[in-house]
Amino acid sequence: MRTVPLANTRVSAMCLGAMYMGWRTPAEIAIRLLDQYVAAGGTFIDTANVYGRISTNTERVGCISENLLGQWMRERRNHGQLFIATKVGASYIGVEAGLRASQVIGECEKSLKRLGIETIDLYYAHIDDRNTSQEETLEAFDQLVRSGKVRNIGASNFLAWRLEQARWISRTQGWAEYVCIQQRHSYLRPVHGADTAPQVVVNRDLLDYCQTHNVALLAYSPLVSGVYAHPEKPLSPVYAGRDGEARLRVLRRVARELNATPNQIVLAWMMHSTPTVVPIFAASNPEQMTENLGALNLQLDADTMRRLDDASGMQSE
Repeated sequence: MRTVPLANTRVSAMCLGAMYMGWRTPAEIAIRLLDQYVAAGGTFIDTANVYGRISTNTERVGCISENLLGQWMRERRNHGQLFIATKVGASYIGVEAGLRASQVIGECEKSLKRLGIETIDLYYAHIDDRNTSQEETLEAFDQLVRSGKVRNIGASNFLAWRLEQARWISRTQGWAEYVCIQQRHSYLRPVHGADTAPQVVVNRDLLDYCQTHNVALLAYSPLVSGVYAHPEKPLSPVYAGRDGEARLRVLRRVARELNATPNQIVLAWMMHSTPTVVPIFAASNPEQMTENLGALNLQLDADTMRRLDDASGMQSE
């Protein structure tokens, strides 16, 4: 699998998301999917301390994804060949949301134990915490980097100005900086005023910031819960409207022309974008994994990218 730069290393151009592994995706299937991804040359896997099933009282159990991933790595003895990302900051049973120093450090220790590793390759601030000073959070992250428990740190669900503020603080203090940002992003664009909180959607400001400052951009939920694969599925209110309908029409037309699926075109579009976007994709069965990885074989020329980008004639926010 081809790679792209992230900080001082290179990572797989497509990152496998492990959010549903072990609960929505049964463990035995999840193991097959992990093996399939690695067999295709993939090494970049994304999880979080909070990922796990939702109980009947809606409280988030958490830990399940990390536990399964740790078990798989121990059985395969392959951690040395992988790049593992996990996160801190969201709530689950017994743990409040936030990025206080004690939480950043304490949850890191728990994640290391569940994953069965000594160092986390990429540790994210999962959700921006406006109730804790960025200085407190960043100093804790820096402590983890200096101790060797974390190699790189990243942000997720941050506005561009908050990301720049954090990176400025790190530079002035000599602390580790956020090297990437993971944000909600897909080919479809939310309508003006759509409320996606606490998720933060990629916008033009962030794209420009990442391009200018060489910050890697990763996209979660790139396939929008199956809307591209199922034409009969109505668009959610977040995407419904003239822009979304026009972009879907062009997307499906391009997919037919290139003998590809709409999902593959979306993933390829991200990888051909400026700045380059690393899609964090998931699969619930081996067939979906094969389909999604097929995006790596697509070459979108400048004219195709222009058609996709300008599908509705409307500017993004």
